[in-house]
Amino acid sequence: MTSVHAATYELLRRQGITRVFGNPGSNELPFLKDFPTDFRYFLGLHEGVAMGMADGYAQATGKPALVNLHAAAGTGHGMGALANACNSHTPLIVMAGQQTRAMEGVEPYLCIPDPRELPRPLVKWSYQPSIAQDVPLAMSRALHTAALPPSGPVYLSVPYDDWAAEADPQTSALLDRQVHAVGSFDDPSLSRTLDRLNAAKNPVLVLGPEVDACRANAHAVRLAEKLRAPVWVAPSAPRCPFSNKHPYFHGLLPASIKKISAALSGHDLVLVVGAPVFRYHQYEPAAYLPEGAELIAVTSDPQEAARAPVGDAIVGNIHATLQALAENVRQSDRPSPTPQARPGPAEIGPGPLLPEAVFDVIAATAPRDAIYLNESTSTTDFLWHRLPMQEQGSYYFPAAGGLGWAMPAALGVQLAEPSRRVIAIIGDGSANYSITALWTAARYQIPVVFLIMKNGTYGALRWFAEVLKVEGAPGLDVPGIDFLSLAKGYGVEGVRAATPNTLKHALAAALGSRAPTLIEVPTRAEGF
Repeated sequence: MTSVHAATYELLRRQGITRVFGNPGSNELPFLKDFPTDFRYFLGLHEGVAMGMADGYAQATGKPALVNLHAAAGTGHGMGALANACNSHTPLIVMAGQQTRAMEGVEPYLCIPDPRELPRPLVKWSYQPSIAQDVPLAMSRALHTAALPPSGPVYLSVPYDDWAAEADPQTSALLDRQVHAVGSFDDPSLSRTLDRLNAAKNPVLVLGPEVDACRANAHAVRLAEKLRAPVWVAPSAPRCPFSNKHPYFHGLLPASIKKISAALSGHDLVLVVGAPVFRYHQYEPAAYLPEGAELIAVTSDPQEAARAPVGDAIVGNIHATLQALAENVRQSDRPSPTPQARPGPAEIGPGPLLPEAVFDVIAATAPRDAIYLNESTSTTDFLWHRLPMQEQGSYYFPAAGGLGWAMPAALGVQLAEPSRRVIAIIGDGSANYSITALWTAARYQIPVVFLIMKNGTYGALRWFAEVLKVEGAPGLDVPGIDFLSLAKGYGVEGVRAATPNTLKHALAAALGSRAPTLIEVPTRAEGF
């Protein structure tokens, strides 16, 4: 007989999951006992860092990742990152250690009183096996559930005494199980959608993160070019589904009802692929669509399809659907969309750099296939217009707006993409949520470039204070933080770059190194 411990590790091994991201506590030690030599453990000094690493790794590989948290408190620490994973449709297996079964009834210290309810509604499925012998089955179900569309995080609570129990002899049947989802348009749905696209006088595409996640970017380009339709990216998109250097690219949609309707004005058919309709943020009421426009949405998520306030929706496989549309839509003879004007070089003046100037230097210095993680939220529009994002998987953003995600996620993405360079662009307010990620970067020599945009304030909050006409709010400034000293304390080389020339040289040196680097860039807080 084999143990539940050995059977579970063999299941993970056979399914290609040999990296564990975590922050252990006492309940997790029995799982980590005799840690297999062919597995690798990545320690985060906070559960949010472990979650962020796993999230970035899973998004970049497109496969489930395992993160191991400590009981209820550890789950709570990771909940902000779990919200981002939920909204990104990230296939995560979040496994928490539970107290021994013998004491669960008295709810002892470090117990999860109700493990099924604790992470909801941020997970697709949450569970604690009723007996130890069901742990491998539960793990098998967790990894397949996380991966099936719409992919997303799942939660598994395991009492720590279960690992030493004998496994069910039939567990071996789980080891090589494969579960696949297939599905595209049926013929009537494809025909109806093609008829509407072919009949449209001025269609427009709105693409979302699922297009990039399922590697369907090339099909999106072909569809846009055959339709001769401009392409917008869905508001607050956590990934880049369409090259921002393509002449049909129009930008990132704003996040209000009124501004989206204005941006889409003049179009008679809006095709939304791989995104909700829509992720609104600031409240500016208006008609959901401009006058005379219809909308068709294609998503893998039935909940997103059902809750959309306007238009028709089709639930299906994004890659197969885009491929079918691109192959079968009629080539339009209408004129190509007028390209959007490209911004000129940013002004260079005395004092701190404009964010636009920082992005100009990055664009001129970074390799074509660089990967950007963005948590400088107040400069997002500048980033989208100035940094070239032409390759699949070039951009990541916290999907639920939870800060502290991008620094650890950058580590996970770099682990998944060792042949590409990852640059994490972080606001000085955001950085403090997960600054301990620097220790993990140094400990495992993960060569991420952390570029801190230091303006001494929460820029996004200052912008929102103006939108909401809020004056005199406290707590909007974060002056006096020495990121170079923090980096040194965690074992990461840091450099301050206050001019375009010093930034160019610092970034080039960081990109030429195989060690992590932090670059602190004093920047101007525009308009504040």
